[in-house]
Amino acid sequence: MVSRPHGGHLINRVATGRKRELLREEFKELPKLVVGDLIAVDAENIAHGIFSPLEGFMIREEFEFVLDDMRLPSDLPWTIPIVLDASEEEVKQFKPGDDIGILHTSGTPIAVVHVEEVYRYDKKEYAAKVFKTVDLAHPGVAKVFSLKEFLVGGPIDLIGEIPNPYERYTLRPIETRVLFEEKGWKTVVGFQTRNAPHLGHEFLQKTALAFVDGVFINPVIGKKKPGDFKDEVILAAYDTLIEHYYRKDTAVMSIWRFEMRYAGPREAIFHAIVRKNFGCTHFIVGRDHAGVGNYYKPYEAQEIFKEFPDLGVVPLFFREFFYCHRCGGVVHEKTCPHSESDRVRFSGTKIRNMILKGERPPPYFMRPEVVDVIMRWDNPFVE
Repeated sequence: MVSRPHGGHLINRVATGRKRELLREEFKELPKLVVGDLIAVDAENIAHGIFSPLEGFMIREEFEFVLDDMRLPSDLPWTIPIVLDASEEEVKQFKPGDDIGILHTSGTPIAVVHVEEVYRYDKKEYAAKVFKTVDLAHPGVAKVFSLKEFLVGGPIDLIGEIPNPYERYTLRPIETRVLFEEKGWKTVVGFQTRNAPHLGHEFLQKTALAFVDGVFINPVIGKKKPGDFKDEVILAAYDTLIEHYYRKDTAVMSIWRFEMRYAGPREAIFHAIVRKNFGCTHFIVGRDHAGVGNYYKPYEAQEIFKEFPDLGVVPLFFREFFYCHRCGGVVHEKTCPHSESDRVRFSGTKIRNMILKGERPPPYFMRPEVVDVIMRWDNPFVE
């Protein structure tokens, strides 16, 4: 049996049929908040149960509990605020008890929000508690400081979604759970990635496969920082890797549309919760999971799991994998007795620099078939 959803049941706030028609009619007359991709996909994630047990954007009590305790008021673990911001001018148009519309900048109606609360918040406190820094060089901090002055909380009904160019790679939790059951997987390990796979990633996944029935490779698709691989490159690279180097009955890939917060340890917990909702029983936590720069200690994203024995998903911690010339293969600190001079670390920066120069990463860095796919792009990286 795959894991139970976080909070006990899978949330569904997707309006369908007659209800959707009525809400779309109502939407035309409502006060509206115009939003970008981040809010639009957060609404989508709420509605499809990826953020279960959330049914909408956080009210003040939920927001403050998450900041202070890394839990919801129900005591359920939750580490990242999911919020809808609004300006002073915008909040003059409505009050608690009203409905408002979320309209994407493209003109697509996204959702109707049933407003429960409108509240002020402290951006500096938000940033300091979630990211452990208020340095504007941190992309998550910069995003918080760019938010408007108020937050709007309340449940939503999803009535539309922004275009998804990767629909064929998209499975919702209700679908992944059925798929895992059909495959007979009782244990599933989730793997979070925002990069094309090198050999370290592959060996991480295959080591985890020694303990579970299947691996759920779940790339994050959405806005990334410069230097990250483009979404289409990541997907093409993983397609090739799975085709050539995985047994067909052990690996599934599906995307998760989400904008990374780069919140390090807190985001590691959040990513585990999301994969639990997809049906994973286990989750791979990397050495510097969801980190950026030097804001978090090397294994801090793993150590935080000690604070959440009630998470409901089993974290799998691995030390850093590397290639050892003496061992003749990919190993890690517990299996390799040789010196640093024999070891080659899997460096994303080194791989990126080689590819930008038109050089092929060697086979002990990346599978040749994966390199072939990446080299088809003039520039496979986000600029």
